[in-house]
Amino acid sequence: MAKKQETFGKKEREKKRLKKREDKLKRKEGRKASNSKGIGFDNMFVYVDEFGQLTDTPPDPSKKIKVDASSIELGIPKMEDREDAVDPIRKGKVAFFDTSKGFGFIQEQDTQEKYFVHVSGLTEEVQENDKVSFELERGQKGMNAVRVKKI
Repeated sequence: MAKKQETFGKKEREKKRLKKREDKLKRKEGRKASNSKGIGFDNMFVYVDEFGQLTDTPPDPSKKIKVDASSIELGIPKMEDREDAVDPIRKGKVAFFDTSKGFGFIQEQDTQEKYFVHVSGLTEEVQENDKVSFELERGQKGMNAVRVKKI
């Protein structure tokens, strides 16, 4: 009978395979050693202190603040309930208007911001330097002036 031929490549592959198996067993034993199944509930709890930081010590009951649940407002208040509701009608001056193309820009009187206006948003014809009142609506590319009237 002939002896089994082992080449250098076969020996190296066998060594790598055994090393992989050994590493896998070591990792498995490491996971078993650091397993937290035997730890009690006391060591698993994490508390939040009065500053919002995580800590392992329970909070001090003397620092507890009583909060009335009915004073907590959930969601966003409706537009009519807000105190800072601004008058929707704004005033400004027509900075530019091209009647052939049907659009222009209105410069607001208070903030000096310019808003796009289309001929479909006009209630009456306007020209450059006319004083107007208008409302704002969100358009595809920003705020648009609508319901534009001469003052």
